[in-house]
Amino acid sequence: QVQLVESGGGLVQAGASLRLSCAASGRTFSSYSMGWFRQAPGKEREFVAAISRSATVTYYEASVKGRFTISRDNAKNMVYLQMNSLKPEDAAVYYCAADPRDRVTIHDYDMTYWGKGTLVTVSS
Repeated sequence: QVQLVESGGGLVQAGASLRLSCAASGRTFSSYSMGWFRQAPGKEREFVAAISRSATVTYYEASVKGRFTISRDNAKNMVYLQMNSLKPEDAAVYYCAADPRDRVTIHDYDMTYWGKGTLVTVSS
């Protein structure tokens, strides 16, 4: 089992950057593929980015590709989401999630463990 705690959210202006962090408990963090998802008010949760166990594979939702970067540090049990050139439509609660299978997935139903989320607000 793994517990996930997100941090780094906040209020920023459009065009600014934020770095989200997700701290994972447990000694088997490197055996999980990781993902970031987000949910805006009144909308369904959506995929943002994913990274494989060894960070050799990453995948992004089309609207964030080129602006967001997912990374992980298995020695520190951390996964990150660097968000640049933020837009008002990026505002949402961002969730970190873990999948114990060796794959990169865009589907939230594939993820087994979830954090409680961190709020990102982007003003225009």
